[in-house]
Amino acid sequence: MTSNQPEILAPAGDRTAFLAALAAGADAIYVGLKHFSARMQAGNFAVSELAELTALARERDCRVYVAFNSLVKPGDVPAAGRLVARLAETVRPHALIVQDLALLALARQAAFQGELHLSTLANVSHPMPLAATQRLGVSRVVLPRELNVDEIRACAQACPPGLDLEVFVHGALCYNVSGRCYWSSYMGGKSGLRGRCVQPCRREYEQKTRKERFFSCNDLGLDVLVKPLLGLPRVRAWKIEGRKKGPHYVYYAVAAYRLLRDSIDDPAARKTAQELLEQALGRPRTHYGFLPQRLHHPVETGGQTGSGLPVATLDKARGRTPHITPRLALLPGDLLRVGYEDEPWHQTIKVSRAVPKGGRLDFAAQGPAPRPGTTVFLVDRREPELTRRIAALDKELAARPGAPGEPKAPDFTPAMPRPFTRGGGRGAVIIQNVNRHPPKALAKGLSPAAWLSPKSQLAGAGRSWWWLPPVIWPDEERMWADTVAQALRAGATRFVLGAPWQVCLFPGGQAQGAAQADEARRPAPGAHLRRPLRGRGAKGPKPTHRREAELWAGPFCNVSNALAVQALADMGLAGAIVSPELAREDALELPRHSPLPLGFVTYGMWPLGITRIPADAVKPEKPLKSPKGEICWTRRYGPNNWIYPNWGIDLRAKEGELASAGYVMFAHLFESIPREVPKATRASTFNWDLKLL
Repeated sequence: MTSNQPEILAPAGDRTAFLAALAAGADAIYVGLKHFSARMQAGNFAVSELAELTALARERDCRVYVAFNSLVKPGDVPAAGRLVARLAETVRPHALIVQDLALLALARQAAFQGELHLSTLANVSHPMPLAATQRLGVSRVVLPRELNVDEIRACAQACPPGLDLEVFVHGALCYNVSGRCYWSSYMGGKSGLRGRCVQPCRREYEQKTRKERFFSCNDLGLDVLVKPLLGLPRVRAWKIEGRKKGPHYVYYAVAAYRLLRDSIDDPAARKTAQELLEQALGRPRTHYGFLPQRLHHPVETGGQTGSGLPVATLDKARGRTPHITPRLALLPGDLLRVGYEDEPWHQTIKVSRAVPKGGRLDFAAQGPAPRPGTTVFLVDRREPELTRRIAALDKELAARPGAPGEPKAPDFTPAMPRPFTRGGGRGAVIIQNVNRHPPKALAKGLSPAAWLSPKSQLAGAGRSWWWLPPVIWPDEERMWADTVAQALRAGATRFVLGAPWQVCLFPGGQAQGAAQADEARRPAPGAHLRRPLRGRGAKGPKPTHRREAELWAGPFCNVSNALAVQALADMGLAGAIVSPELAREDALELPRHSPLPLGFVTYGMWPLGITRIPADAVKPEKPLKSPKGEICWTRRYGPNNWIYPNWGIDLRAKEGELASAGYVMFAHLFESIPREVPKATRASTFNWDLKLL
């Protein structure tokens, strides 16, 4: 790799995949730990094991990044800080990949010397915020998979010196925008933001007479389209997704993209790279929206969207053992998956002997008998040459002087912010009734709020709270800056942001990214913004102007701990409506250390997710039923589709308990349910009564 070439960034979910990435010549490898990883279903690494692997990688000029990209609960902060300190002391990875702003503060406190990369889960989705991320200590931003090549180019042009970009080129696609999917969490407490997603989007859903995997995407595969990325100097990494994949996938995907990068103008090399990717055992590939003039829908209803290579369909003669006749030779150690993960007979089988093409493989069913005709996928294999290469590296690793065991956790106690308190008592609690349009009338004691849009009626704007969307795309950036300016001119002063970076849409907000002034003499970022509800613990300048904006982080900012709130305070925000994913004990703990006033979503329709993918196969405003009888529906706002369940949150009975804990604002989100969608007979308490894993 030359200095102006992007690195090939490989995934590794376990030791064998890590060694496969090294064998394939990866320039960098990203891994997760046993805790605080967005892929907790991968094998992941203990610190001592990772220290040995990282030392081996350094000898081969291969960088190692640790994905610390999990939402951090209030009680997690000390443990997360100790883990960062342990990594800094024993592993010394080249970078941490984070989504939670608390990790930026913890890395500084723990004297971590590597780079800090902002995960795609942090939702930096348009150019304007890039400079602001650098002020937080970030040196690389991982861009969303949804961006096309022109939008990536716009982001590259907006990067200040010293800030780089990372772009996904291959691997699994999520239907919803990263950081804006709550499907698994809403259905039962297994949050994608905590690395526990059970992929309900991969299930079959039924709409009228059609039963399809409407939300199950093919894999991203840019392969021969990556040449435009070579001309973008700020794009420093081509990222291959797949920390849950085996070594076979890792080796072939890395080898293919190395060949494409190094010989992009060689037709023979391109053909070889595509052949390598065919052997990687992923899903069918799509370039999705990478070429704006030739969009590919990533969902092909009616086709197979299972990961792996289909090698057979299940035969079962009456009274005989289930068996397959494979369409290619199987090797000892190969892994087969029977059916899809949401089918009751789903299982993984390890091949114990060589089976020739057209031969027969019997297996004993584990659980319900598989249905004849079920597809069987080859998901990982053990070719002799790859096995030898991994074994040689494993032998070399075993010969190294290793650590005696897990290193002792450093004596590290994170410095927490001074909590916000109101002078003169708790005072009245604000309840925002959030509608799609400003309501004409409200019940007594409720505060009007509406989603801001370019078409918003702004008469009397100063009386309302205005909510910005959870995600803004590059082609919308100027429109939203103009919309905010129009609202401010109409007298609006109170806004709820859909992402922390939306502070850059407000006058003076972009100045937060400037890095040329002396840091010690510079006023705090966002010092022009109004800070209400001041008390003995509140910091920042006093309001100087009635028309100054009061900005709150909204619930889609996924705020879950006091250090993240402190980062928002440093950006000039006045308060935060915390993540509604939090369980009761976490929600009640957070105000104890929060430096800003807090709010909570206690009622209304919370989306399962937000997607940029057009709902071509799904009829909007019509019910969709899951195999478990759950009902959801879709609605389009701007360029995005919102997926809603037909039952909403109702925690209004908990508002007194939350107020006693220190919350000063509650949000009620109103969304009309389509006429054809049956109204639910239940409400959700989200994760209130669960333990968010």
